Amino acid sequence: MPEIPSNAADHVPEQFSTAAENHLKRKTALAPMGELLIGADHGGFTLKKALVEHLRRKGIAVRDFGCHSEESCDYPDTAFKVAAEVAKGHRGVLICGTGIGMSIAANKVRGVRAALCHDERTARLSREHNDANLLALGGRTTDVELAKRILDVWLSTSFAGERHGMRVGKITSYEAAQ
Repeated sequence: MPEIPSNAADHVPEQFSTAAENHLKRKTALAPMGELLIGADHGGFTLKKALVEHLRRKGIAVRDFGCHSEESCDYPDTAFKVAAEVAKGHRGVLICGTGIGMSIAANKVRGVRAALCHDERTARLSREHNDANLLALGGRTTDVELAKRILDVWLSTSFAGERHGMRVGKITSYEAAQ
């Protein structure tokens, strides 16, 4: 596997160079909440149901991409559908047994910054430092009440911008050049 040079963002074609600058200037939450996208496989189905109910009680509109039972299904199918919409400017949540598979699959979609979070601190930092636009959770590894707190923190945290913006911008620039 070829090494990625430490100055990879310096070698991005000029038309992509503004991505780092744009992220540097951002210090805002994600786009205003229209609806939150959510999807799960069979391992995340039960947690997804609980989170959808939690969100609706808070008055947050939810678009549910499935699955709709504990019947076995393939997590990449759901991850790619939700991630494609997140890349257009939405926010999303993906849940599988551990959250690992969903986060790997979602991060293959250009423009998606999926973060697998295990507690409130990782949720906050994923937004503040990494501008995560998709939250991944483990349905078999995360207690329902903890998952609700993680989601609430993730939704209420803004991106810090500044030095973090430049770092995320380098990722965005590199991704755009691929």
